Amino acid sequence: MAKTRYNNIDNVSTDKTLKEFRQWREERRRKKKDYSFVVPNIPPKLSYLTENKLDTTITWIGHSTFFLQYEGLNIITDPIWARRLGFEKRLGEPGIPVSEVPPIDLILISHSHYDHLHIASIRKLYRTGTTIIVPAGLKRKMLRKGFHNCVEMQWWQEITLQGIKLAFVPTQHWTRRTPFDTNTSHWGGYVLQPSHPENHPVDEERGEKQKLPPNLYFAGDSGYFPGFKEIGSRYKVHVALMPIGAYEPEWFMTSQHVNPEEAMQAFIDVGAETMIPMHYGTFRLADDTAREALDRMEGARAAHRISAERIKTLGYGETLVVHPEVRTSRQ
Repeated sequence: MAKTRYNNIDNVSTDKTLKEFRQWREERRRKKKDYSFVVPNIPPKLSYLTENKLDTTITWIGHSTFFLQYEGLNIITDPIWARRLGFEKRLGEPGIPVSEVPPIDLILISHSHYDHLHIASIRKLYRTGTTIIVPAGLKRKMLRKGFHNCVEMQWWQEITLQGIKLAFVPTQHWTRRTPFDTNTSHWGGYVLQPSHPENHPVDEERGEKQKLPPNLYFAGDSGYFPGFKEIGSRYKVHVALMPIGAYEPEWFMTSQHVNPEEAMQAFIDVGAETMIPMHYGTFRLADDTAREALDRMEGARAAHRISAERIKTLGYGETLVVHPEVRTSRQ
């Protein structure tokens, strides 16, 4: 049976030739980079996170892995606690040791690349009652690995799950885990919203309904593309988790990874109130450094005259508590 092969919007290609790979390798050999800056580790608020069932929280584990608490659920995005990725050692300690992560209800997978779908990490998180959400084409693999509570989603599909309305939205990327499965599963991001806002619980002290939690957008892994504007037109986004790293050399990476300036433009396109950068500083996937990515992001913020308080740069293990009425609080 012929395998389904997935494409980007407008069929934008991310294919690279062997000649281009060799050119990148030669460029890398000539570069001298300063890797002295490392993302700081902040002691996680484990007691608070374990007990919390009301606040919306966002805790950065590293790379594209976040521990989210939303509508009473504990959620992990693109879990990877691996000590190394291929030949590259992890550059910073995970924000929360995997053994200390509170019980997980939901795991969101953006695509099947090894730095976003790490099976050993999922095995340590998965329990009875955990649901895994994957892009179209990936469920069969997860079932083979023993993860039977798995839901597959298509672009723009929406499902309601335990109080959350979850949408799977496009990105511009690609995927492969073996030489034979290129683009046989899709890729994308997720928008999280409360599923039944009219039924939100009443604040007993005030005798009124609690204010709704913010809508969260986890952008996954993407090059810059028109889909960001379409996401912003379809959904109200309050907080965007946006990649800023693995963009150099840009002639090679541009179709699959945004650079920091493009990440800032994508943040503007989706109309979010707050941006949290990710996908930098944890693994050396490309030639840029964490310091370079952060400095360029700050330059883009200033160029667009975006208030500094709207960009929340977290350390590993740091938690942002996103209150409905004041979405800039930090735990």
